[in-house]
Amino acid sequence: MSIIHIVLIAFSLALDAFAVALAYGFSLEFFNFRHPLIIAATFGFFQAAMPVAGWMAGQSLAPVIKPVDHWIVLALLLLVGLHMIREGFASEEAVKRTSLTPGILLALGVATSIDALALGLTFALLDVSILWPVVIIGGITFLTSWVAVYIGRVFGLVFGTKINIAGGLILIGIGLKICVEHFTGGF
Repeated sequence: MSIIHIVLIAFSLALDAFAVALAYGFSLEFFNFRHPLIIAATFGFFQAAMPVAGWMAGQSLAPVIKPVDHWIVLALLLLVGLHMIREGFASEEAVKRTSLTPGILLALGVATSIDALALGLTFALLDVSILWPVVIIGGITFLTSWVAVYIGRVFGLVFGTKINIAGGLILIGIGLKICVEHFTGGF
């Protein structure tokens, strides 16, 4: 597998994390330079760690996770998305906007990287060395997520808590897209 293929794969894997980081940037109440770093590091870590886990598990884990991976992702994104939409309909004063809780970051990190787990299984089947793909996938996800939080923050400041509705819809849309792709074969 060429480096160009790995970079293209990394960008495609980073799209979900980009969208979620964008939504997170929309909804952060308190913002400082650490927030984009924490979010990007979380998503970059999970996008790098999941292929390693998939690669190490080989085919033994694929039959267990593959039939339900889309439901896991949908459930996680639906819960966070609905929470954000509820906040978007509340008044500015009544809403404590989203904070960086470890539980939510963990859930989003896992939800955006399930497809990377499957990719790791594929790497194992193709006998691809895992080191460079993991470095590239994690690095690209980190950078795109970091930028997305800043972009989301700008829109969040302009539109206030109403942007949470858009962020929640983005998360739910990603979950639904993953389910539809699962049932349609990713047309």
